[in-house]
Order: sequence, then structure tokens, then C-alpha cells
Amino acid sequence: MSSAPFSYPDVHLMIDNVWRPGAEGRTLPIVDPATEETLARLAHATRPDLDAALAACERGFEVWRRTAAFNRSKIMRKAADLLRERADYIAWLMTREQGKPVAQSKMEVLVGADTIDWFAEEARRTYGQIIPSRAEDVLQMTVKQPVGPVAAFTPWNFPINQIVRKLSAALATGCSIIVKAPEETPASPAELIRAFVDAGTPAGVIGLVYGVPAEVSEYLIPHPTIRKISFTGSTPVGKHLAALAGKHMKRATMELGGHSPVVVTADVDVAAVAKTMVGSKFRNAGQVCVSPTRFLIERPAFDGFLDAFVEGARALKVGNGLEAGVDMGPLANERRIPALEALIADAVEHGAELKTGGRRIGNKGYYFEPTVLANVPTQARIMNEEPFGPVAIVNPVASLDDAIAEANRLPFGLAAYAFTRSNASAHRLAMEIEAGMLTTNHLGLSLPEIPFGGLKDSGYGTEGGSEAVEAYLVTRLVTTAR
Repeated sequence: MSSAPFSYPDVHLMIDNVWRPGAEGRTLPIVDPATEETLARLAHATRPDLDAALAACERGFEVWRRTAAFNRSKIMRKAADLLRERADYIAWLMTREQGKPVAQSKMEVLVGADTIDWFAEEARRTYGQIIPSRAEDVLQMTVKQPVGPVAAFTPWNFPINQIVRKLSAALATGCSIIVKAPEETPASPAELIRAFVDAGTPAGVIGLVYGVPAEVSEYLIPHPTIRKISFTGSTPVGKHLAALAGKHMKRATMELGGHSPVVVTADVDVAAVAKTMVGSKFRNAGQVCVSPTRFLIERPAFDGFLDAFVEGARALKVGNGLEAGVDMGPLANERRIPALEALIADAVEHGAELKTGGRRIGNKGYYFEPTVLANVPTQARIMNEEPFGPVAIVNPVASLDDAIAEANRLPFGLAAYAFTRSNASAHRLAMEIEAGMLTTNHLGLSLPEIPFGGLKDSGYGTEGGSEAVEAYLVTRLVTTAR
């Protein structure tokens, strides 16, 4: 498929429905992580571009907020259809710039279209209330209105998925939005935005910029035009942006880092669970905010699970995501390689067993072996820092009590996984695991219609389900006497 009749384009900013270079002519290289080849150039936004995007966003909001919800929904549904029609091309772009196998890229595009469809339907259901009054001549009601222009900041690991939830929720509710998309993976987000523009979204409703992340966020968040921010990324950066938003009384949705535990009780089919979790762990080379990371296995099942998991990891085919049969592509950028090597070396120094992997593959492209560490002590850095790569930790636990204690030990609380045949154990896990999302006996996260968000240092707010819409709305009371 590397010889497919597609070409990777230079990527521009999109302001006021016009695709344009940066005002000062600055560009950044776009690098293929599989080959380290420079694919094209990316337009770099500077202050004049941000000012233009803000002015357009303000104008676009005045148009879009007055567009009937029914008509907003129709435009969004058309954008979803266009995204599906262009899925093969967009998936190819995503794999070139991000590295994941092209089948995973295409699935991301198609799920993105489903997300747009779901929020398009929610656009028509932002209901207020009639509240019974204490006086017969008084009408009391609440109305839902869009919060205003939004600034969204997204990472490179899921170039469409991370944007489409923010973008769809904003548009469904009548907000305009400026998207600061990731510089490493810019072309697939640009095609997502193009689908909305081609579907008839009015000028100014959507803006797309790239640049120095800190410079863009430090300018957009305090700006009086912006009324809400939504950020997906690391906990340290998220805390900084949340503080900045709070200083300026801006609403914020924060989807931050995790270190997802996987609790496996002794009564399960360990081979089947291991097979399922190998696929989940090494999807997108482990560069997933909800990637299962700390496997906590009840001791009677530990050896069987570890053997099956290691066997599954060793069987994965690592290579260019455009090649047939590849299970795991390269890491998205070079800086992840020394970061992972340091975490693995530290774990081994603390007494962990390196069961497989642990090294870079070759010297061209950012490939890394699927890695399994066992019996890792809690003092090791990797037990406390999100690895964000293809590294799994498999540790035995003496009991469900110990598993829950370890699962909750860290300040993170994004996602958790559990496998058990005991209803009592499943109920305890549901009530006691400190995570915004728990999926038990299957992989049930990230669907458009269900909440997606964390607790504790993993952020606040949700980007899925009906709750996601509320974050983009204000509730106003209107009370009238005859």
C-alpha cells in the first residue's frame, strides 16, 4: 500500500474557511516516523494568524449560534458522510504521519464519523425546563445556550479521535471553535476540518492552527473572545492550562494522563484474557491515554497469564504501518525511544525481570520492541510514571484487596480494566476502583455515546455521552410575571 496513488501535501492553516500559509511564512517539517523522511511542510501560526483566527471565530459564533439546531445537525451529518467517503485517503495520511497500522487509522476515521453523527443528533436535544412556580401568574423556565467560542488543544496519538469529540460537541451546541492541532500529525486533522467546511459550515465557525504549543495556548486562553477550553494531553501541561483558564474564569475540560491498571482474578481463562489484552496494550504502540499498563494478576493465575502474554507480545509483527500484516507500527516521534529505554533500565535496576523486548529495532524509523516487564517493584519509575509506549508491567497480587490498593495507589484515575467470573468481585471493583472509566470482561471504552474522562490527576469533565454536551452550554433562568 506504500505505492498507493496518494500524495502527502503541505498543510496550511484554515481561517475563515480559507486555507492559507502563516502570515510570517514560517513552516515546520512533517516527518514520517517509519522512515524519518520529511514528508512535507506545515504552516506555522504566529500572533497575526491567531488574531485573524480569533476575529473570525467571534464572527462565526454570531452566525452559528443563530443557526437552527436542525440545520446544524444536517451540516454535521453531511460532514460525517464526507469523512467516510474519504476514509482511505485520510487513513493513509494518518499512517504516514503517525505510524499506526493503516487498518487502525481507517478505523479511527470511521469512528470519528460515527462520533459526528452521534453529536449531530444531540444537537437537537439540548432541552431546557419549565419549573413549577409558587405563584400562578409566574412562568419559570431554563434555557440552554452555547457557552461561546472554544479553544481546543489536542495531541498526536489519535489525530482525528482527539479532535472530533471536542469539535462535534462544540458545533452541536452552537459554539464556534479554534482547534490547535498537533504539529507531528497535521494532515489528517486538516482533512477532518475540510470535511466540515465542504459540508457547508459557515465561515469562521471552525479555525485550524498549528504552531508552538505553549505560545498558542498562552495567547488563546486568556483572550476575551475564548469562553471555554478543552485540552487532551499530559497532566503537568493540563494543570498549567487549567490554572490559566481558572485565572481568567474560563470553563475547562481536561482529559489528562493515566496509568491504567488491569485486575485479573484467578477464576478467568488466562489465555483468552492475555490474548485480548496483548491487542489492547500494543495498539498504537501503547501510545494511548487509556492503554492498559499495570497488570495485576492474582497469584494462582500469574504464571499462566505471564507466559501467554509474553508469547503474544513476541508474536506481534512490527513494521511500517502501510505494509500488510503489521500489528504495530513505529513510535510517533524519536523522543519516546530514550524515554522508554530509561524507564526500562530503571525498572531492571530495581529488580524487575525483562521478559521480552526492551530495545529499539534497527536505526531507521522509530521502531521499538513490544516489551514485557514482570515483578516490578513499586519504587521503579515505570510503576509511577505513565510509559506511553509499548511496555507492559505484569505483577502478581495476593488478593483482590491488594489489587484494588495498587490500582488506586497512584494519583491517576483515567481508565481501568478488570476480568473476573465473580459477580461479587465485579461489584467491588465497580464501587472501589478510582477511575473515571472501568470496563469489565470486555474492551468497552471510547464509544461516542458513553462518557470518556478521568478522576484525580487524570482530569475532569467528559468528552463522550450526553454529559459532554453540557460542558459547551450555559443554563439560564428566565422568570416572567404576567
